[in-house]
Amino acid sequence: MKNSVMPIWTESTRNLITPVVVLVITFAATVKLSQSLYRYSRRRERNRSETMSPASSSGNDADVRRSRVRSSKLYFDIPNSKVPLIYSSAYDISFLGIEKLHPFDSAKWGRICGFLLVDNVVDKNCIVEPREASKNDLLVVHSEAYLNSLKKSANVAMIIEVPPVAVFPNCLVQQKVLYPFLNQVGGTVLAAKLAKERGWAINIGGGFHHCSGEKGGGFCVYADISLCIHFAFEWLNISRVMIIDLDAHQGNGHETDFANDSRVYILDMYNPGIYPFDYEARRYIDQKVEVASGTTTNEYLRKLDEALEVAVRSFDPELIVYNAGTDILDGDPLGQLKVSPDGITNRDEKVFSFARNRNIPIVMLTSGGYMKSSARVIADSITNLSKKSLIDMGKNITIR
Repeated sequence: MKNSVMPIWTESTRNLITPVVVLVITFAATVKLSQSLYRYSRRRERNRSETMSPASSSGNDADVRRSRVRSSKLYFDIPNSKVPLIYSSAYDISFLGIEKLHPFDSAKWGRICGFLLVDNVVDKNCIVEPREASKNDLLVVHSEAYLNSLKKSANVAMIIEVPPVAVFPNCLVQQKVLYPFLNQVGGTVLAAKLAKERGWAINIGGGFHHCSGEKGGGFCVYADISLCIHFAFEWLNISRVMIIDLDAHQGNGHETDFANDSRVYILDMYNPGIYPFDYEARRYIDQKVEVASGTTTNEYLRKLDEALEVAVRSFDPELIVYNAGTDILDGDPLGQLKVSPDGITNRDEKVFSFARNRNIPIVMLTSGGYMKSSARVIADSITNLSKKSLIDMGKNITIR
């Protein structure tokens, strides 16, 4: 009996152990590589910090912020051969499959771009690739204490709402989670410069409107909207910005950052019955439009028309930052509204027409959206903007 059982047991064990050993070795190698990359990026960050002018570490907050903006590499010249559509493959998050534990489609950004390329809406070589935001860039809005808190994986896990991330080495979390967000921040900041130069810009990413300078949440780690606006203030000679936030959720991050700041006018159209329930931040909304769960396409678009009419009489912006979340779609598990895909297309067309008719540069961010269909809907909406000549993608697209 022993002789007949042992060879079978030994072979089974060998078959089991081999893939386990390979997995362990692969994971260890990945962690080691991640640590090396993280140490390199930290050294590069310190070197970059040391090259900053003395004025950046002295004087009042405004002087420090101005110095940080002026020393940033996020603004750079884009050749006319490219269109103001911003995307990098670094946007997409892939973290051993753990990213699938959150309802957000962390490959959405790449799929949007993929649809636009397959549909021949834009040439691949015409897309603008942004630069990664550095620590000094982030410090334009974020505190040192907040950025330091991201060095703990548990804190990042809470912000992105994926608990298992808490058990991974922070160097791996930095590489797999924070690095993609930093690239999207770079895209949002650059979008303002492109919009000022070309009249419009779309970052296929960004729109992290739940994050403020001191606090992240709701899958939003960095305050890209606030950063975009402060860069515009300091570098583009812009002094009046309108935020049109049409994500289903309240944009409590930018509302907190620009509380009582008369240079920024916030139109926020959101469902008050869902996250984040930030009643303090609601006090800082200049134009609050609440849309209850179950609101349908026609009612939603009617309220938007009314809101834009009020906005045009209330504020004269030099730049519009449009947070175009698709979580208002019918069936979205978090937004709880009932807007059709065509409703999204009409919504975006209305906002771009609002900007175009008044010759106001506009930045569009894709923000939230928790269904796989969101990527297709966004791509179709961008295609429609091109067909209606509200944006120029360098292609002649006929309306069928």
